[in-house]
Amino acid sequence: MTGRDSSRVLVAASLVALYLIWGSTYLAIRIALEGFPPLLMAALRHLSAGAILFAVLKLRGAPWPTRRQWRGALVTGALLLAGGNGGVSLSERSVASSFAAIVVASMPLWVAVIGLRYGHRTTRREIGGLLVGFAGVVILNLGNPISGDPIAFIAIIASPILWAWGSILSGRLELPRGPMASAAQMLCGGAVLVVVGLAGGERLTVIASPRPVLAVGYLIALGSLVAFSAYGYLLRTVRSTVATSYAYVNPLVAIALGVLFAHEDLSARGIVATALTLGGVFVLVSNPPG
Repeated sequence: MTGRDSSRVLVAASLVALYLIWGSTYLAIRIALEGFPPLLMAALRHLSAGAILFAVLKLRGAPWPTRRQWRGALVTGALLLAGGNGGVSLSERSVASSFAAIVVASMPLWVAVIGLRYGHRTTRREIGGLLVGFAGVVILNLGNPISGDPIAFIAIIASPILWAWGSILSGRLELPRGPMASAAQMLCGGAVLVVVGLAGGERLTVIASPRPVLAVGYLIALGSLVAFSAYGYLLRTVRSTVATSYAYVNPLVAIALGVLFAHEDLSARGIVATALTLGGVFVLVSNPPG
């Protein structure tokens, strides 16, 4: 197998990991919240995965990140993991996992919008995709399903915006080379989540039952160690439109799992919103700049 063929296999495997694993993490987060507070649960997930990956890489001779690389990891880790993933964890206290996945599916739309700040010129087709996709997000929120929890509403709306911003900056700020970038981002993002969670009054005061503990273990091993590392590899290897294409597959996986295992319902509004949001994202992904 040539180096080019090997790279293609790694890209394909990374995309499959994101499509399937991150689609299932919405249900895993909901289960984990049965025994853990949201931000400290997310902190435990990313700190554990980051520490494991960091230790393995150091044993293999990877160099320590420089101060500048730690700074880049702090900025991107805070946006991606504390803001993006932490926002999803906060919101799932009040919303269905399938609803959260549909809102987060708007992330590539925000990549396009934020990209304007960094010199990306939007085509008419991309503008059409943005309008269609955001129409889906608006329709989804017409039912106001989280009106009783304004923090959850703000968290789920902000989550894809912060994740998109962090994804863009991951290609612009100096980060450690290779998988060490993912390890440093998880350590920094986890540390920010600890600070914010404790400041918000969260505490780990009881021993969780096996079900949420197993869910956290799944999030650490697959959601963070495997999938987040795969995402970091894709951001360094392929166009951002390809790396973020998981956003229109994850909701389908999350909806199926939510209906099958969490007895969640998908209304007609949700079906229309899903179709519009994913349709807008597909237009953007199928028409990469260049």
